[in-house]
Amino acid sequence: MSAPRVAVLAFEGISPFHLAVPSLVWGPESPAGDMEPWPLTVVAVEPGRLTTSAGYTIDVPAGLEALANADIVVVPWWSAPETSTPAPVSAALRTAHERGALVVGLCLGVFALADAGILDGRAATTHWKWVETFRRRFPSVELRPEELYVDEGDVVTGAGATAGIDTCLHLLARTAGQVVANRVARRIVAAPHRPGGQAQFIELPVPAADEDPLAEVMTWARAHLGTQHSIDGLAARAHMSRSTFTRSFRARTGTTVHSWLVAQRLAHARHLLETTALGVDAVAAQSGFGTSARLREHFATALGTTPTRYRVEFSPIADQPQDE
Repeated sequence: MSAPRVAVLAFEGISPFHLAVPSLVWGPESPAGDMEPWPLTVVAVEPGRLTTSAGYTIDVPAGLEALANADIVVVPWWSAPETSTPAPVSAALRTAHERGALVVGLCLGVFALADAGILDGRAATTHWKWVETFRRRFPSVELRPEELYVDEGDVVTGAGATAGIDTCLHLLARTAGQVVANRVARRIVAAPHRPGGQAQFIELPVPAADEDPLAEVMTWARAHLGTQHSIDGLAARAHMSRSTFTRSFRARTGTTVHSWLVAQRLAHARHLLETTALGVDAVAAQSGFGTSARLREHFATALGTTPTRYRVEFSPIADQPQDE
């Protein structure tokens, strides 16, 4: 499978960090062997010079017509969430989406996707600070501000700033496999799958691990995914009551204990399918799903495929047939 072609849409005053995130994860910065870099073009309403929020200028080589050749179109930022994006931008985004391109909105760039009507009737996330503005402007979108990213298949949205890295790593894993995403995450010193959501940043900072029993329990649970965990057992390990533990866990991570465990187990199962010849039953056991039927159910829900098909697509170890 050839690397997807990416177009990243830039605007006057764009944050250099937001603009750089897709290239950081997918682009040619990767050392040889990490991954095949994805061809990436920066696009503006009109080609030419743009001034960044850092005060220096960049030359943008392509105009909106370049979106016609992209497999993935990314809007990493938008300067004025109270103001509609220009009509030509909305039209170009709709055209790209309608012809089958994956459209990605990061941080306030999600507003541009919503302006184009691409998010109507869909779930999405954006930067927590602009949640009320987004809900007021786009009542037909199911906003999930607690999420770091929301994957709707042909449309993916990510929350603010560094959540763009989480979103791009997720798309890399979806396209090239978890092992490749893990390798790139290590290179850029990022978590391959960061637990929790934006709630941890909205309500309170995350304490250091040695001061935080929740962090210690999460680390322990990740190291023992093959064990069946109960909320009561995890709460006891954290020296908390069940109600205090579940309330603190959601406040810290933005998700439930069950949802967090499922996400960790899925990531581990994908890693095992890509890097080992273990049968599906063994993968289910080692990742904590218990049975192959439960593993298949979660793969279908989260990834739209089966464990065996996933292995065939992403692993060189796919010689022997596995049970579907």
